[in-house]
Amino acid sequence: MLPEYDINTFFPLFSSYTYKLCNDRYSIEYSTQAVLQDFQNDGVVYLELRTTPRAVPEDGMTKRDYVQTILTILQNHNNNPENTMRVYLILSVDRRNSASEADQVVDLALECQSAGVVGLDLCGDCSKGDVRIFSGAFARAKTAGLKITLHFAEVEASATDGELETLLSFQPDRLGHVIQVKDRFRDQIEKDKIGVELCLSCNVQAKMISGSYPDHHFGTWRHTSVPLALSTDDVGVFGSPLSREYYLASTHFGLDQDQLKALAERPIPSIFGGDGEKARLYKLFSQFRT
Repeated sequence: MLPEYDINTFFPLFSSYTYKLCNDRYSIEYSTQAVLQDFQNDGVVYLELRTTPRAVPEDGMTKRDYVQTILTILQNHNNNPENTMRVYLILSVDRRNSASEADQVVDLALECQSAGVVGLDLCGDCSKGDVRIFSGAFARAKTAGLKITLHFAEVEASATDGELETLLSFQPDRLGHVIQVKDRFRDQIEKDKIGVELCLSCNVQAKMISGSYPDHHFGTWRHTSVPLALSTDDVGVFGSPLSREYYLASTHFGLDQDQLKALAERPIPSIFGGDGEKARLYKLFSQFRT
């Protein structure tokens, strides 16, 4: 039986358990390598990992050390010709951060841009924080060439007109979840061709939507023209690898093999890995037969 949470019990899993388990260099290296292997074993060929930089004082690890530790694992993976998956890193700003802390994340992202950091994310407990304080940090990241993805309209409390207008003013390249979205915001997202990242099992198991899988807003977004990606959030919490997310889409929305292939190819224009990665992925899909 798959675990079930709600939006209030989900976030403490990280602060109460995950961060305490991954509390030294070895455990961070081990867990990162395990995540990469699991995704590759699942057939994933392109992956963007997200992490919020954090210091581990008891291990003498600064936020910079933490990011560089993960990047070293990613670089070793990408440099191994036997690996079929390529992976890049997105650094996350937590909604509970101060403006100064957000600027520190941007500084780290820019410092590590050439080493594999491709974007900046806004995440965390959607009932916390005032997103307006992050405008300067995200503007600086955007100007410097980092891509932007935002957790967006996850619950009613974080889907006020003011908040969504502020987040869209960050000029995001992609948005995640997009659950509580009025028509005018949906129209703007489609008009601006902003990529949309949807997580079926997360939204259903965490009771972020009303109903079950057939009621998921994937059924609406799949008929739009935006780059659309099925994503995992979070495999370790909800027990659903990416292959299962595609199985769920196929089962509950009647997608055949050709439609699943088209769905898997659809987010390529919105990936953060650059034109070379886009070309590699298009070539893989051109060679793939359903």
